[in-house]
Amino acid sequence: MKFTDGYWQKREGFAVLHPVQLHDTESDGVTLTAYATARRVKSRSDTLDAPIITVRAEALAPDVIRVTVGHFLGGVERGPNFALNREDHPVTITEHEITAGSLTARFKASPAASPAVSRQDPGQGAGHEWGLDFLADGRRLTGSGVKGMGIVDTRDGAHYVHEQLDLGVGEAVYGLGERFGPFVKNGQSIDIWNEDGGTSSEQAYKNVPFYFTNKGYGVLVDHPGRVSFEVASEMVSRTQFSVAGQTLSYVVIYGPTPAEILRKYTALTGRPALPPAWSFGLWLSTSFTTPYDEETVTRFVDGMAERDLPLSVFHFDTFWMREFHWCDFEWDPRIFPDPPGMLKRLHDRGLRTCLWINPYIAQRSALFAEGRENGYLVVRADGDVWQWDRWQAGMALVDFTNPAAREWFAGKLRTLVDMGVDAFKSDFGERIPTDVVWHDGSDPARMHNYYTQLYNQVVFDVLREARGEGEAVLFARSATVGGQQFPVHWGGDNSATYESMAESLRGGLSLMSSGFGFWSHDIGGFEGRPDPAVFKRWIAFGLLSSHSRLHGNHSYRVPWLFDDESVEVLRKFTHLKHALMPYLYGAARVAHATGLPVMRPMIVGFPGDPAVTHLDRQYLLGPDLLVAPVFAESGEVTYYVPAGRWTRFETGTGVGDAETGVGDAETGVGDAEIVEGPAWVTETHGFDSVPLLVRPGAVLPIGSRTDRPDYDHRDGVTLRLYEPAEGETTVVVGDSTFTVTRNGTAVRAFRDGAALPWRVEIVGGASADLAAAESLWTTELEMS
Repeated sequence: MKFTDGYWQKREGFAVLHPVQLHDTESDGVTLTAYATARRVKSRSDTLDAPIITVRAEALAPDVIRVTVGHFLGGVERGPNFALNREDHPVTITEHEITAGSLTARFKASPAASPAVSRQDPGQGAGHEWGLDFLADGRRLTGSGVKGMGIVDTRDGAHYVHEQLDLGVGEAVYGLGERFGPFVKNGQSIDIWNEDGGTSSEQAYKNVPFYFTNKGYGVLVDHPGRVSFEVASEMVSRTQFSVAGQTLSYVVIYGPTPAEILRKYTALTGRPALPPAWSFGLWLSTSFTTPYDEETVTRFVDGMAERDLPLSVFHFDTFWMREFHWCDFEWDPRIFPDPPGMLKRLHDRGLRTCLWINPYIAQRSALFAEGRENGYLVVRADGDVWQWDRWQAGMALVDFTNPAAREWFAGKLRTLVDMGVDAFKSDFGERIPTDVVWHDGSDPARMHNYYTQLYNQVVFDVLREARGEGEAVLFARSATVGGQQFPVHWGGDNSATYESMAESLRGGLSLMSSGFGFWSHDIGGFEGRPDPAVFKRWIAFGLLSSHSRLHGNHSYRVPWLFDDESVEVLRKFTHLKHALMPYLYGAARVAHATGLPVMRPMIVGFPGDPAVTHLDRQYLLGPDLLVAPVFAESGEVTYYVPAGRWTRFETGTGVGDAETGVGDAETGVGDAEIVEGPAWVTETHGFDSVPLLVRPGAVLPIGSRTDRPDYDHRDGVTLRLYEPAEGETTVVVGDSTFTVTRNGTAVRAFRDGAALPWRVEIVGGASADLAAAESLWTTELEMS
């Protein structure tokens, strides 16, 4: 929301109070509170009719400080609120500073600043203005300067509070949820407000009022409702954020690296649960409005098996229930006469199953009357159930602020889980009205975004309680702060084009920059039937994502309906993903433990490289694999390779104009090609290939199976060494720790501290100083 008309003036209808002078501070030993006047105070008479702006700073954890800006503080606090995890830690407070860890919040004051208002104007002669600076180890990260904080009154009686934090030269802003526009948010106006707008608009399903910059800090606006961001847009050298009301809270998090910022942010807001290994395999859907029954499902499953296309999960989309009855959680008996038997038949084939659900109750659903009678549905101020006809005729909304309604909804899901359902696609949760009354008295505007948190938690908890820790997984669309605790989230309604494929990746990278560890998208696009070329290019991207699903709107996504080559491409990349599972599940464990996502923007992996600042067409898959999806039918792709000797992980032949014949087409074993960075690389790939490079010094654990993702990843694992680094490198596979040490030309491998016979491969050419010793690496490898 913009409040100014250029630099000097306010927009018509706005009156804004800015702090101009620090009057005094006080502390209770835990917080530091500053009182700032909105005009100069030179004498006692100046204190009359003089508004005060109260700014309170408190340390939530080391390197984490929350600031609350307020004008009138007598308002009733209404929820909901984000659940933030505090950490006990030492805090240092002086007259003007509060320090937690390496982060300091410092209020500016001239030497004459004092409660004694009869003294000389503190601003006269000293040259100091009001300000709040954030420093790390003495270095200024950002701060709020002249006209940064503002208390806004409007002509129609509305109130807002805004804050502006400085942006330095070359400073780039990332995050703010899953946003499909430019990856770097500078120059954008963004409202944090969940909406069902598809992937081609400025709207987003997953709005997160958190961002970080490449200057070493992140900011969470601690407000679950609408937060309006002006990122280097209204004030081009600042990031502004504003909320309605009389107070605004925000949290500054010092990194200094993006990875450390995400670690501390997810410690504050919650880390993602660890999804089960089976969820990393290929998911196949019935698609949305396509006709299907058990015969259709069986035909698809048989077709996948006959073509050696390993399938892990079969998903039943909306019409597993009767039309106009969503959601009554009852199978349509016309097409599924024996759901328990069908689910058992699928389980007997080694498949997991997933059902589509949402929190909306259609008027024809048997649950509508039950929910209305018991007060489980959201109501208007007059007590009437809130209803409309969008999506389902006369639909209502489950009130998850009511504990009884949560249990009621959970009970319906437990019945399905007991029947044999393994996962739920928790769709929707964005179209939440504000002209309603919630059971617990929550503020409707604050509940709009937060609703999805309650919804997804109920669903996730049902699965976790029934299946056990580590077995629960969702396919969720909407989210807000904390939603990362309930993986997995997918990108929503994209289209069957290269442009939409690229916008989906931007959305995923933006979400990964907002604390989410796992992410997926509809391979081939949801809207429209993809051209076979689009479908094949999307397959590589989809299988080199944390989670992989074939799903469409009006058409099926089984590959043989496109062409024979689609079958071959899907087989190749599904096998590849399964072989990579020891590595990928290791990255998943890191995401669970630290909040560092499986799919990482390049700025997270290489924060010191200025070339990666705006990169949004490539990413890191885990710590050591660089992926650059191909967004053109021609196969031409240009990507950036950071410094070092990167090894090409071969996914097939056809790189450039010549047949390389390098390595094994399935696994990439062999004398692989080296790509020297830093460099920009342009090359052409066949449909069975994609740029996939391994970081120098990586120890990549490669699994022994390509038929499924959920096997003992330690059994028969091969440790593949790329440009082995001097010293010790450790990788964790399952419950075992593998340690590889290199001392000169000698390389040794250990499992849990013991030197055992274990498959180890040296891959790639040697660096110049080891070229002469390359032939000695294998012969001096101690395996016994």
